[in-house]
Amino acid sequence: MTVNVSRTALVTGGLSGLGAASAKRLREDGVTVFTVDIADGADFQMDVTDHDAVAALPKQLPPIDILVTSAGIVGPNIPLLQTTEQQWQSVFEVNVLGTSSFIKAFAPGMVEKGWGRIVTFASMAGKDGNPNLSIYSATKAAVIALTKSVGKELATTGVLVNTITPAVIETPMNQNTSAEVLAHLASLIPMKRIGKPEEVAELVAWLCSDKVSFSTGAVYDISGGRASY
Repeated sequence: MTVNVSRTALVTGGLSGLGAASAKRLREDGVTVFTVDIADGADFQMDVTDHDAVAALPKQLPPIDILVTSAGIVGPNIPLLQTTEQQWQSVFEVNVLGTSSFIKAFAPGMVEKGWGRIVTFASMAGKDGNPNLSIYSATKAAVIALTKSVGKELATTGVLVNTITPAVIETPMNQNTSAEVLAHLASLIPMKRIGKPEEVAELVAWLCSDKVSFSTGAVYDISGGRASY
């Protein structure tokens, strides 16, 4: 007999793009989902760079079994030599420190229960490096390394930590990306199309389930065949 276990998830960036699609898909599996977003309408409207607020968040929630860190920004679409230190700091603060602070806040509760699923969002840019997106590419490479490290650290605890590296996906995050850059990124995809949030959300749901039991610290491409390594 299969026993259905009720799970509770927290999704950052949960009101749009990959976060919203992930939250919707997890709810379809019967997961109770709370959202964090800077936009109005989230269960917790907050900036992921407010590390004190993040650290206090577990006390405002029931025990969290699943953490999906989708909040992120692209940053400037310009050559490296035109970037500023402030631009580097602001994008790293959201994409890297915003991810690590949520893991630090919620992983201990998962370890205590002996079960947990953490899914971070990196990008193909973190593996290939996209021209004119040096800051974004560097932050996503950092998320990949962060996920691998934490996955190894928690490997015997029952908490699995994996990252997803999408190619370009049809989300609001790409609204400010130039048409030229989007066309270049799409041209790199053998399927010759941009991905859909719902396609990524299916991978998220699988990684957050009991069906995954022997994978941690891993990088899962969803790229229409673009992945080169």
